[in-house]
Amino acid sequence: MTSRVSEVGGEKAGTRLSGSQIVCESLLRAGVDVLFGIPGGAAIPFYDVLLEYPFRHVLVRHEQAAAHAADGFGRATGRPGVCVATSGPGATNLVTGIATAFLDSSPMVIITAQVPTSYIGKDAFQEIDITGITLPITKHNYLVESVHEVGRVMKEAFHIAGTGRPGPVLVDLPKNVLTDHSIWDPVEPLKLLGYRPTLFGHRAQIRRAAQMINGARKPVIVAGRGVIISGASEQLLKLAETAHIPVATTLLGIGAFPETHDLSLGMLGMHGELSANRAISEADVLLALGMRYDDRATGKVSAFAPNAQIIHVDVDPAEIGKNVRVNIPIVGDVKNTLSVLINEISPADRSDWVAEIETWKTIPRNGQILNGSPTAEGVMTALRDVTKGQAMIVTDVGQNQMWAAKNYCYTRPNSFISSGGLGTMGFGLPAAIGVKIGCPDEDVWVISGDGGFQMNLQELSTIAQEKLELKIIILNNGYLGMVRQWQELFYHSRYSQTKITGPDYVKLAEAYGIPAYRVEKAEDVASTLEKVARTPGAVIAEFVIPPEANVFPMIPPGATIEDSLFEEEDE
Repeated sequence: MTSRVSEVGGEKAGTRLSGSQIVCESLLRAGVDVLFGIPGGAAIPFYDVLLEYPFRHVLVRHEQAAAHAADGFGRATGRPGVCVATSGPGATNLVTGIATAFLDSSPMVIITAQVPTSYIGKDAFQEIDITGITLPITKHNYLVESVHEVGRVMKEAFHIAGTGRPGPVLVDLPKNVLTDHSIWDPVEPLKLLGYRPTLFGHRAQIRRAAQMINGARKPVIVAGRGVIISGASEQLLKLAETAHIPVATTLLGIGAFPETHDLSLGMLGMHGELSANRAISEADVLLALGMRYDDRATGKVSAFAPNAQIIHVDVDPAEIGKNVRVNIPIVGDVKNTLSVLINEISPADRSDWVAEIETWKTIPRNGQILNGSPTAEGVMTALRDVTKGQAMIVTDVGQNQMWAAKNYCYTRPNSFISSGGLGTMGFGLPAAIGVKIGCPDEDVWVISGDGGFQMNLQELSTIAQEKLELKIIILNNGYLGMVRQWQELFYHSRYSQTKITGPDYVKLAEAYGIPAYRVEKAEDVASTLEKVARTPGAVIAEFVIPPEANVFPMIPPGATIEDSLFEEEDE
């Protein structure tokens, strides 16, 4: 929904400030300390005032990277990331990053400059209707037409972005609004009629859910990103252990439940673990926590959890019943709901059910060496050993994403950050910038394919300028790997426009003053990763992997677990 903010009369007691100053003061009071962006004509008044404030501004090389970096910051910290762009192309370059954050429920505030209000609607230089463009991909957005409304709008933007189901909120500020002055009241109360997220689930529904779980023989929990967003991992662990219920995760729920735990099933879905998918197919009760029932998770919806009574907990009521039938809907924050549910759950021993699932964990990891070349699985396993499984992994999208999701072994929340809903290639490198700045003491590694890496490789310059301690892995197979895999499996190996060349990544890194390594032998994988880990600052490691390696198992789109594809046995 778009709010078109109009001028209101009446001065308030306080200091007379420009619109740009009010924006900066609002950012300070929202706890913001870093911005990601690029200045431009309409945004110059804001950037001129920015010099007077103690913000860290990260000058990215493309606005899409600003949005991804703010997204990564928001996911890693739980606080809204902030990105800034000028009008016209600056604003439109943000769109893919905004959509990425919207589908993955990332808290973000986007500030765009706009042409002066007198020029709006006249096709002025660098004018674009960015609120209209982003209407479907923002939680809320504003076109601010008066400086008197700036303070209120900024306060509302941060509140909306970070509460309930988080998401991106855009504030479009015409140039004259940034330069006009107003009396600003920093303690103006927040009034948002109609916006009241339901944070506490209905007690009667929670009791019904507990009764259903207590009576189940083969229950399964599916943990989505909502578990991580709400900080409910501790409650999830307690519930699973008390009721002895196995736990699967969605792609973005990875880390919500420790994968080293005996009750962990790993990831479900198209490239998920056979045991996770089969357990859901056999379950008699399914407790879904903070997930969207994305098609990559469910496969053929009519065959998803066909024997189960389904309980769905989500803070966003629009998600409940949208894709999958639900027997007991519970609208509320996951942490709050689990805190109540735990007290209604009876301790249970479901050893027989867990043992049955264990018999399905028979598909081996594909970590073998092919003709002496590194394999992606082998790289991720070695990385897990080098980092002791404690790094924050930020991935791009495609095969690299699935290999990272399936082979690292995650034990804590927010240790896996990736683009899920939109599946945005080019996400990994700029998102990792935001993750590292938001969590400077964390060990942050980027996993990317050669295709996705080339979409935003200009951000190596940002990394060098900011002197960030980022470790970057490029899995180079010379293809747009996931598309090539689909072409192989479903289009008779007709590789149309998926073979891709790239630069000499070692020389490219050196041009930015970043050390780099190229690995072509499996025997060099572990030692190279150890060198990368020991080297201060940013480092790139390129691993040349087999060009036609695939990610298995795989459920074909729209199919069921019975249609799963597995790698053929080596002869």
